[in-house]
Amino acid sequence: MTYFTTFYLSRILGIRVYDTNNKVVGIVKDLLVETDLVTHGNPAGRPRVSAVKLKIKKAEKCFSFTNFRIEKINKRLKVYCNKLNEISEEETHNGLFLGDAILDKQIVDLNGRKLVRVNDVRLVALSTETYAIAVDVGIEGLLRRIGISRPVNAMFSWINISVPAKFILWDDVEAINFSNLNIRLSKTYSKLNTLHPSDLADIIEELGKTASSNVFSSLDEEKAADVLEELETDTQIHIIESLPVEKMADVLEKMPADEVADILDVLEDEKAELLLNEMEAESSQEVRDILEYDDNTVGSIMNTEVLWFNENKTVGEVIDEIREKQPEADMLYNLFVTDDNDELVATFSLRDLVVSQPSVALHQIMKTNPIYLHDDQEIDEIAELISKYNLLAIPVVDISHQLQGMVIIDDVVEDLINKRRTNR
Repeated sequence: MTYFTTFYLSRILGIRVYDTNNKVVGIVKDLLVETDLVTHGNPAGRPRVSAVKLKIKKAEKCFSFTNFRIEKINKRLKVYCNKLNEISEEETHNGLFLGDAILDKQIVDLNGRKLVRVNDVRLVALSTETYAIAVDVGIEGLLRRIGISRPVNAMFSWINISVPAKFILWDDVEAINFSNLNIRLSKTYSKLNTLHPSDLADIIEELGKTASSNVFSSLDEEKAADVLEELETDTQIHIIESLPVEKMADVLEKMPADEVADILDVLEDEKAELLLNEMEAESSQEVRDILEYDDNTVGSIMNTEVLWFNENKTVGEVIDEIREKQPEADMLYNLFVTDDNDELVATFSLRDLVVSQPSVALHQIMKTNPIYLHDDQEIDEIAELISKYNLLAIPVVDISHQLQGMVIIDDVVEDLINKRRTNR
């Protein structure tokens, strides 16, 4: 039979530890868990308790948890130790002190996609190891912390009411504030990359300035670019101002030029120029071209990343090229045909490709005389066209009818919302 005992962090902090002769050897101040969850065969990736911090007389020292045993006797915890093996401070750097770093701290509930506050931590002591298995973010955990959960539960039981308890499994938890610990961010925040950019943006906006910068800087460039687009302007500015120019330039290069232009437009000219100079020449020039447009013109919100092809290309060749380029989803809202002078000739859709045979040429399926916009037209004229023709994207041409980009419906809606907010 497997021996196990479940207990709460709040119940073990501050209790005495006894040796084999039932003499007190110290008082529990904290538990250290491993942050490298790959080792020791941890169940479901839950962190193993590797050390315990004890207060012995007036000093606090850390000891290996190997020789410790936790028992529950008459609903009370007892901690025994048959040998104290002290570990160095350096050995604690790859771990996480639950009381210091998790208790009373904000964490990300990955399943609920929100920030919550930790009231307690639930652990399980097996016959050989002890693991953290969940965090308690409910009212019961808060009452337990202040020592009144039992009497309150007893009182409410008389009227058949239970105090709400809410646990989040460790698998669905990501701590977000390790600023005082020597832990690599790339490992610490790995779970956050699984969240949708919009959810992650909401979480970052709720964090303090230091924590928000730390979380953002831990993201890979692709995810960081997606998240930056979703952030409110004030948070965008804070992130950009707080991170190195080189880091931010790499992120901006992964974003559509029109989105970058919107961000740089609200920065101080000197900062914007530093970022533009740090970006790759081609990406930088695309952004500069958009910044030259007046704010109320089509060119200022158009996406310059578009796919265009020669009319003699076959459906099969176009599909192969799309697969090779792996474009963002919004680039597939509308596909274009241009001539040798880059002038817009026609449009076609992804559906047109999918339902056609690979050997069919584009000129057989393309739609000539497309609806289009001039880059110097006013933005207010776009909504009527999109509504009238039920379009997801409209091509944009210059005075020479050369294709410059396209305006997608998302950008139009965003612009209208921003104007409505400004006019309130």
